[in-house]
Amino acid sequence: VQLADSGGGLVQTGGSLRLSCAASGITFSLANAMAWYRQTPGKQREWVAQISGDDGSTNYAESVRGRFTVAVDDAENTMYLQMNNLTVDDTAVYTCMVAKRRDTVLDVHWGQGTQVTVSS
Repeated sequence: VQLADSGGGLVQTGGSLRLSCAASGITFSLANAMAWYRQTPGKQREWVAQISGDDGSTNYAESVRGRFTVAVDDAENTMYLQMNNLTVDDTAVYTCMVAKRRDTVLDVHWGQGTQVTVSS
């Protein structure tokens, strides 16, 4: 299983970016959950957004709700994170995650991360 994160970059406050997470070796439509996390140096990894593989419902961290949108394109087997109205506090390495249940085991896979830097 490989998850390829991309789409990060440098953007000014108020700008937008769209992150992508392309999967190989696993099909998003068959996964139990898909999510985006972020991490800044010296801090723990923070959950940002997720999509349930069971019913397609989405959930967001309070800090990004209303600004970020997570979605999956089944045809492309790619998950996206549309980020609008970015602030400096959104600066982090963003990583996608997919989880799939296998019998009693939950297999969790991570992307390599993509850097998002928001300048003031």
